This record gives sequence, structure tokens and C-alpha cells, in this order.
Amino acid sequence: RKNGWQLAEYAGHRGPAGFQHLLNGAAWDVEAVRDDVQHYVAERLGTPDGVLIVDDTGFLKKGTTSAGVQRQYSGTAGRTENCQIGVFAAYVSAKGRALVDRELYLPKSWTSDADRCRAAKIPDSRVFATKGELARAMILRAPASPLPIAWVTGDCAYGQEWRMRRTLEEAGVGYVLAVPKSQQLHAPFGRIDQAIADAPAEAWERHSCGDGAKGPRLYDWAAARLPAIGVFDGDRPTHERWVLGRRSLARPDEIAYYLAYAPNGTSVADLVRIAGSRWAIEEAFQAAKNECGL
Repeated sequence: RKNGWQLAEYAGHRGPAGFQHLLNGAAWDVEAVRDDVQHYVAERLGTPDGVLIVDDTGFLKKGTTSAGVQRQYSGTAGRTENCQIGVFAAYVSAKGRALVDRELYLPKSWTSDADRCRAAKIPDSRVFATKGELARAMILRAPASPLPIAWVTGDCAYGQEWRMRRTLEEAGVGYVLAVPKSQQLHAPFGRIDQAIADAPAEAWERHSCGDGAKGPRLYDWAAARLPAIGVFDGDRPTHERWVLGRRSLARPDEIAYYLAYAPNGTSVADLVRIAGSRWAIEEAFQAAKNECGL
């Protein structure tokens, strides 16, 4: 279903003219379409414990005229390629998952060349923004959407962005975000990898972070609360910060690290579930590319 004919057939149209006009000739408000998609997803997939996932994906390209294209690292390809990079948000709940927002990453080679941007119909108001800043922009507008969002998750490219974590805490939204092993914690804890390395053997618990192709994705997890933070309901803090380590069963020297912010009473199993939900955006990317040519 990647071309006009196949999309039209799937939608029950007699021919591809309508789809081809929509994709190539029609003038339409992309932000309004995004809002329509979010309402559609909220009605069908929305749950009070819904999770917003942020991640990027690459689109391999030939030539130099597609907006934002250049030789850059693509996690999709696993190497440097001529490609575009899009930063996306996906919504996931027990009812399913769907892509709900997006921003095109424009490298400095583009934003510093006004003529090139105009030729690609990029608005003059667009300035350089890192991928983390693009993700934060989507998170800032998420509260105004109809999507019921209790949590945000993402990989370490986004988890290491302290401004994004602060934005979520100020909005009262929980998060479980991967961070690099060099992530610094507040004194006296030092680096996160050292804090997890100091965890006693009995601190590690086995949990599944979701089902994979071969059954439950089992890892050993260690978690610890960090000192209380300044969000209070009366005399008691309403939320807690956590650090987590995820250790591979087959390769115990492979450890992933997470920072979390969660309402009081959240269990380690809950945090593991949120961390594991990140894979849903990879599935959404694959489905969107395979089925409708994202």
C-alpha cells in the first residue's frame, strides 16, 4: 500500500486520482491534520495511563534538494547516509499505538542557507533546533492535545536533555527516560553507572518489559529512589525521582540506565513497563514505512 493505486484500492476508491491530488497538488493544513489524527487516536486508543514516546527515524534519499537532506548518521540504517531525519511522537496504550506528532530535523547546513530553504519551501521563520529541542516542542504542545498522557519515554538521545525532563516535571507528567552511562546525578551520587554498580546483589529483580518476538523480554533490574523533590501536596511530596539499571541476562556486562519521575506509590514493575513501551514506536515506524510509505 505504498503508492496511490494501492492506497486508493485499500480505501475503496475506484482510482488513484484523489490520493495523488491530496499528496501532490492539494493545499492542506498539516497542523490541522495532526490535530485530527490526535482526536482520532484519543477516541480509539486513549487510556488514563497512556504513554507518549519520542524518537527519530531516517529516510534515505538521493540528491540534495529534499528539505533537510544531507549526509548524516541514520539510526535506521546504522551508518552515515544521505538522508532526512524526522523526530516523532507516538502514543501507546493497552489498546494499541500510533504516530501522533512529528518535526523535520533541519541541519545547520540548511538553516544557514536561506535561498536553499526557500527553494524547498521551508518557512523563513524556521531556525536551527536540535533533535532534543524538537522533541521538547512536541511535549510542550502535548498537554493541549486530546490525548490522555500519564507518561513519556524515549532513548538516551532524549533522556539526557535536562530541559525536557524539567518540562515534564513542571507539567506533572511521569517519565522513564534512558540516559548514557556518564549521566551525572545530584551529589553525593556521582555518575549513574557508578550508582548502579554499587547496588547490592539483592537489589536486582527480574522483570519483563513486554513481549517480544520470542516471548517476554526479561532483564534484571535495579532501582533506587533519589531524595525527595519540591513538588508537595501538603507536607508530603507527590512525586519521586528514581534511577534504574537494566542488565542483560545473556550478557551481564551490558547495562542500560534510566532516570524516572513518578507519582508516589509507583512500583518498579510499573517503571519497567513504561521503559519497555518504547519499542512501540519502532513498530509504528516499521508499519508506517511498510504499509503507507512514511
